[in-house]
Amino acid sequence: MNTDHVAPPPDTEFDDAAFVAAAGGDWSDVADEIARLTEERVVVNMGPQHPSTHGVLRLILELSGETVTETRVGVGYLHTGIEKTMEYRTWTQGVALTTRMDYVASMANELTYVLAVERLLGITGAVPPRAALIRMLMAELTRVASHLIAVGTGGNELGGTTLMTVGFRGREEILRFFEMVTGQRMNNAYLRVGGVAQDLPPDALAFLRGAFGGVLRSIDDLEDLLMKNPIYRGRLEGIGYLDLAGCMALGITGPVLRATGLPFDLRRAAPYCGYEDVEFDVVTETTADAWGRFMVRMREMRQSMRIAAQCIERLEASPGPVMVADKRIAWPSQLSLGPDGQGQSPAHVREMLSGSMESLIHHVKLVTEGFRVPAGQVFVQTEHPKGSHGVHLVSDGGPRPYRAHVREPSFNNLQALAALCNGGTVSDVIVGLASLDPVLGGVDR
Repeated sequence: MNTDHVAPPPDTEFDDAAFVAAAGGDWSDVADEIARLTEERVVVNMGPQHPSTHGVLRLILELSGETVTETRVGVGYLHTGIEKTMEYRTWTQGVALTTRMDYVASMANELTYVLAVERLLGITGAVPPRAALIRMLMAELTRVASHLIAVGTGGNELGGTTLMTVGFRGREEILRFFEMVTGQRMNNAYLRVGGVAQDLPPDALAFLRGAFGGVLRSIDDLEDLLMKNPIYRGRLEGIGYLDLAGCMALGITGPVLRATGLPFDLRRAAPYCGYEDVEFDVVTETTADAWGRFMVRMREMRQSMRIAAQCIERLEASPGPVMVADKRIAWPSQLSLGPDGQGQSPAHVREMLSGSMESLIHHVKLVTEGFRVPAGQVFVQTEHPKGSHGVHLVSDGGPRPYRAHVREPSFNNLQALAALCNGGTVSDVIVGLASLDPVLGGVDR
């Protein structure tokens, strides 16, 4: 600041030394000083315990003020070694491992795996139609349950706890059905090579029809709470933008890709389990932002419920076996849940022991040693709730995989996080991450 002595006004009697004039300094000097003080990078660790990082995920954010200049993703905190463990388990036991990868969409993982083993065995066409229908039904209910978690937890991370409770309420209806059929709410290991572990209980479809109302009511409530909410829309619209070119370059699939306007869905592009025989629409949006991904998931849930309703009608009209007829591969006898909902019922054990000694020996050998798969390799993909889910298996002709690798959509989709977050604010990082909907069990495997 410059100061100069000035003369007092003419009508004053004060000493002229008592008066000074203040003038502004050079603001360019001030700006240079601010720039010098803020040249140093600020690095913030978000996680690996942060509640808004969708699991044990670490984000390393480089900031300039509130703006994110660089985003790096640190994974591996939930590594379980599942793919290596599969080399030491039978082909059937591999189902119990794949179901634990993306634990939010267990049976979607199982489906890809059993389809891959069946292709190696050359029995794809031998799977009974009823088993294929049950698989499709379970896959679509799993998709709805996964999307309810994505929308509900994403809303909770933005401050709306009610959204999470509504999402979990609808998911609970689906998990009750899963528990009735498989004995487990999650990590079901229900889909098996050659079919499914057991047929649906007699009253299962009626129970599911009754649960439809609760699931659809939760979807309606989420739409009412979010789609017309100006605060929620303001937090998502234009945030986390990733266009079609970016998705193609990074290998992004699923709702993130379809939010750019590309109607790519393996259920339609490369049908499996009879998807070519059911009616449904491939949902797309064109905004390529977090709002578009939310909209895709909301509309996809209704399409999945539409597919599930068609499966119920066909299952009611098509009784039959749910396992291939080849006893070298098929589980010797279908499982029967005990009165506690888990384990084998006494009636099932009596039936298993009432046959011939040779049959019992075959049962024990098949369970403990497994069946052999011809040498070769295969790669199969399905439309997982989070994108294209692929399983690559290599067989050396033995009862266990020689190599197993899973192409997990959450892992590939996380590549987009830097593109979504760089240039945005810290608060937008949470929005971008939630819009990808990763599950770290699938990422780390």
